[in-house]
Amino acid sequence: MQEHGTHHPTRVQIFQGCAFFPSLLFRRAPNSPHILCVEFPSFFWLLPLLKHSFSIYRCILNLHKASLSMYLTVSILAVTAVVPLVSAHDGVGIPKLVGLDPYTPQTRDLLGSIAARVAGSHSHENHALKHRKDGRECGEGIGSCGQGLCCSRSGFCGSAESYCYSPGCNYQYGPGCPENNPPKGTNTSSIPRDKVGSVAYGGTGIFKCTKPGMVALTYDDGPMKTYTSHILDLLKAHNAKATFFITGNNINKGQIDLVDEYKSVIKRMDAEGHQIASHTYTHLDLSKISSLDRKNQMWMNEMALRNIVDMIPTYMRPPFSSCDSACDKDMAELGYHVTYFDLNGDDYDLNSKEQIQTAKNWFEGNLTEVHSNAADSRRLAIAHDILEQTANNYTEFMLTLLAKHNLRAVSVGECLGDPKENWYRTVNGTGTSSGNSTMREGKENAPASTTSSSRIPTGTQTGSSQKEAPPGTPAGSGSSGLFYSGPVLVMTFALSFLFAL
Repeated sequence: MQEHGTHHPTRVQIFQGCAFFPSLLFRRAPNSPHILCVEFPSFFWLLPLLKHSFSIYRCILNLHKASLSMYLTVSILAVTAVVPLVSAHDGVGIPKLVGLDPYTPQTRDLLGSIAARVAGSHSHENHALKHRKDGRECGEGIGSCGQGLCCSRSGFCGSAESYCYSPGCNYQYGPGCPENNPPKGTNTSSIPRDKVGSVAYGGTGIFKCTKPGMVALTYDDGPMKTYTSHILDLLKAHNAKATFFITGNNINKGQIDLVDEYKSVIKRMDAEGHQIASHTYTHLDLSKISSLDRKNQMWMNEMALRNIVDMIPTYMRPPFSSCDSACDKDMAELGYHVTYFDLNGDDYDLNSKEQIQTAKNWFEGNLTEVHSNAADSRRLAIAHDILEQTANNYTEFMLTLLAKHNLRAVSVGECLGDPKENWYRTVNGTGTSSGNSTMREGKENAPASTTSSSRIPTGTQTGSSQKEAPPGTPAGSGSSGLFYSGPVLVMTFALSFLFAL
């Protein structure tokens, strides 16, 4: 099945438009979701030997769906012929991608996460790679930075924004990382967490509304200066409500309970009847950190919100929509309704004047899809209030479209029929005490755990501007089952390219 009218020729083509990658990676090429770029930068030393026979530095696989698995597997088999040589020259080894079906959701997520790994990398990523072997200052096997310093994702100590950017700051070895500096006041870990109402806590999560004629509008990652306030203006003008899944201190925006503009906009959300919910403190992947660190992410965000509006939410959305069974269990224990979505225009990836129309098209198409009665809609939509186009373009479009179809824009709680008194818990403990009051290894004010189970997670980062980008999902999925038979694989390498050209 073709998407957006794209043609899929059954041939391998050389392509010079793929961006540089620091390791062998596959990603979608610009302007086409069906194109995978293959990069071999670790083979630089081989290029003089091969340039007259093959162009392997940058190529593109633009394949018919029925043939993509075969070509991808053959190409990777061919590349493995030179892996032993690369290893002998300190090159980057091949990731274990053989056997993946390129059209399964798991594989597409993997490829997307790999691409995200370098989507926002800047010059210090190259600098870090250059000095990684002998110049790292912090990290596993090396040690921690000094008091107040952050350990960057590349293993260097410092206090500038590029070192302390989260998600990505290596909080196991950086005392200055946001994860180690909670909001002021009493920790919320010991408060009562009664479970009331009919909406499930924890479990597999909420994906759609239950009340007809409604669309729940939700915004992730904020608040963001200017943008969130403008979205509130639009919602007020349209007599609409929304749910804001708030992060406490990520993407270098500062601690929400210490920045006057953030405090003001969050109080305004509450005063104007919108729902405040949690998106964790620093946007870590909850499936890839320890149970204790998961709870810290929730407790710290609770403390920040308590310091602003004197209550904490009972609804949350996992960053990257990632919450495995252990995470589900922890969220249930903490008394949270795990909230996902079923209506997405992908505004996060389409944040430009030229691209936002695609997000609008997707939102409208999904809302009014074939066999869907818009008037009976029970959809749960996601957007991001940290983005310029979402604030200044996309939100107005969504609200106008919903009104056109006589649909109400509401909060998640309302679309589930959950009374407003169930959306929050009231807590005591607002105060002025400072220092690390989170619980680690069962002790207050203890240093961050350095066990492998709670290392910094990986995944797609949140935020529109970054300096030291958080890491991405590592390539690989089990054993490839390959045997290195040099002559056979060299022949495969040659035949695969000759066949494709």
